[in-house]
Amino acid sequence: MSPDPSVAVALPRAVPAPADHARPNVRLLSLLALGHMVIDINQGSLAAILPLLKSSLALSYTATGFIVLMANTTSSLIQPLFGYLADKTARRWLLPMSVALSAVGIGLVGLAPSYALVLALVIVTGFGVAAYHPEGYRTATAVAGEKKATGVSIFSTGGNVGIALGPPLATALVTGFGMPGTLGMLVPGLLVSGLLLAVLPMLSAPAPTRAHAGRTGGKTMVGAMSLLILVVALRSWTQLGFTTYVPFYYVDVLHGDPRMVGTLLAVFLGSGVVGTLVAGPIADRVGLRRYMVSVLLLAPPIAASFLFANRAFAFVALGALGFVLVSTFTVSVVLGQAYLPRNPGLASGMIVGFAIGAGGLGVTALGWAADHWGLASALAISAAMPLAAFAVALFLPETGAR
Repeated sequence: MSPDPSVAVALPRAVPAPADHARPNVRLLSLLALGHMVIDINQGSLAAILPLLKSSLALSYTATGFIVLMANTTSSLIQPLFGYLADKTARRWLLPMSVALSAVGIGLVGLAPSYALVLALVIVTGFGVAAYHPEGYRTATAVAGEKKATGVSIFSTGGNVGIALGPPLATALVTGFGMPGTLGMLVPGLLVSGLLLAVLPMLSAPAPTRAHAGRTGGKTMVGAMSLLILVVALRSWTQLGFTTYVPFYYVDVLHGDPRMVGTLLAVFLGSGVVGTLVAGPIADRVGLRRYMVSVLLLAPPIAASFLFANRAFAFVALGALGFVLVSTFTVSVVLGQAYLPRNPGLASGMIVGFAIGAGGLGVTALGWAADHWGLASALAISAAMPLAAFAVALFLPETGAR
């Protein structure tokens, strides 16, 4: 049964009033965003390393897609558990530990002599990513003040910058030093992990109690949350599909320079950084649901235009798609917290984790499509997914946020 669209859902209050109406804690948000950046540098670099792994280990597109599936499954499906634990009590030690763990996994993947060991190291990185996001999003929401989407967009921007920097950084390392160049990924990971370990406890605010969460008056809407998870999973098919298979399409179909792959992905994901910063204030003004629905309708024609692009226009099409598509991510997290106001950490884990992990299943299916029907077919399927997400998003209830 679909939720009643007329129901207004209150946003969760993560800290007692009057702190909710205070300005964001910029120092803490910046520190959290820095850790988020390094976590997603490690996560985003995998896409640029995949073509070299495919070549060096003689993998099929399906096997390559399975690497992405394992990365997204381990980094995503376990996040609701970390979110549940974050709602019970703060575990800030997870933040520096997870940054270090993700760096170790991706840093050693270039030395892996076998497909099995590659999968094992990708799983290690995935667990690091899974541990960071729920606690990070929950803390960012707690110190974001009254305008949740705007505050959380600052935290999310760190992650988007990281995902954008990951591919060119990894490309530079492996083209300059060969596959052992991935060891360079250890440097930013260990440095920022040490910084978080030293500084974060001095900046952290006390965690809210369950007793206070129960006084927020927000209504838990499980049905709406389920619909939102489906929307994010379908949207993730497009982002993960393009991130994974555009490098192959650019080299094999458009006959582009392999050295430009990292730049191409950086344009796609870097445009999402700008989109995220723009999305927060707009969503706070027009409404979270309305923003989601509008952007999901705009994404399919932009995604489809890439399939008709030459090498030069490919950058323009991907930049436009990244700006529109990636901007929905922060809005979906805040919307999820509005649907589960008593469990903001669990909501963050479910959106960032489970929903995107489910979208990762689509990457494996797209790999099968690429093997049997060609890369253009796989990208065409990816381009159509936001339209399905738009149809589901129409049934999401509105929130009381403006």
